[in-house]
Parts: sequence; C-alpha cells; structure tokens
Amino acid sequence: MTNAPLSIELDGETSLTVTRRFHHPPALVYRAHTDPELVQRWMLGPPGWSMPVCEMDVRPGGAFRHEYSNGAGARFAIVGEYVALEPDRRIVHVERMLMPDPTPDNTIDTLFEPDGAGTRMLLRMSLPDAGSRKAMLETGMADGMEASYANLDALNVAELEG
Repeated sequence: MTNAPLSIELDGETSLTVTRRFHHPPALVYRAHTDPELVQRWMLGPPGWSMPVCEMDVRPGGAFRHEYSNGAGARFAIVGEYVALEPDRRIVHVERMLMPDPTPDNTIDTLFEPDGAGTRMLLRMSLPDAGSRKAMLETGMADGMEASYANLDALNVAELEG
C-alpha cells in the first residue's frame, strides 16, 4: 500500500509498518514529534483541519491529547500515553481516537534512522485485532498521515531548531 512518499506494509493480522523519508536529520524529525508547538504546525491531517488543542507531557508515563477541528463543526481527538523515549531515535506510545467513543488501543513504535542527510522513519502500529486494523485503514489514515508528514517536511531548519 503506497501513498508516495509514504508506504504502508501490512504485518500479520493486526500490525502494519509505515515508512517515510524526511529531508531533515533524525534529531529535528524527533523534535518535530515531541515539541507541542511544532506538532500543532504540521500534524494536521487532511487540508482544512487544524489542531486547536495540543497537550503533551513528553516523558515515559506522560499523557498527550491532540484535538482536531475542520472549522465547520466536525471534531475528534487522539489521546494516549508515552511508554518509552530515546532522544533523537525512538518514541513508543499508545494512542486511541475519540470519535467520540474511544477506538481500541494502538501501540506505536516509531524509529528515526539516519538516511543520508535525512531521516528514514519506521512507524510500527499494533492493534488488538484484525477488525480494528481494517477499520483504522478505512478512515483514510494514510492520506491524513501523508498530508501531515508533507507539512513537517515543508518546515525549514530554523523553524525546527526553534
């Protein structure tokens, strides 16, 4: 499954791996994932959506809440907890969408690896069952993720360094 430059590979019945390359080095891509002010600028999903609420306690056991709005009354949130963090290299967290009922927990292990001057990101999602994975893929998740990652790639180094 491809939404170039993002690709998704199914793994067994309940997991999948998202691969995406960024032109920024791993430390800046990691920072873009862990700084709430940066997250609010790029993790927006499809065009027309914004993230008016971005709360992040970036530490093992810390919680986060991202609330999205399309400006026309549609809203949803993604909430979760951080499990492990390795600065500039790895983030493990558990998340669920509130639509408004919570979706099953999705455990996400994200690796940021050097790839030339850029970063190769490997994001492995593990769902509790095949039906949850299927439902997640049918939401248009790949398009929303790629739109967000394109926003991240469009940020310049000065913006990412703060």
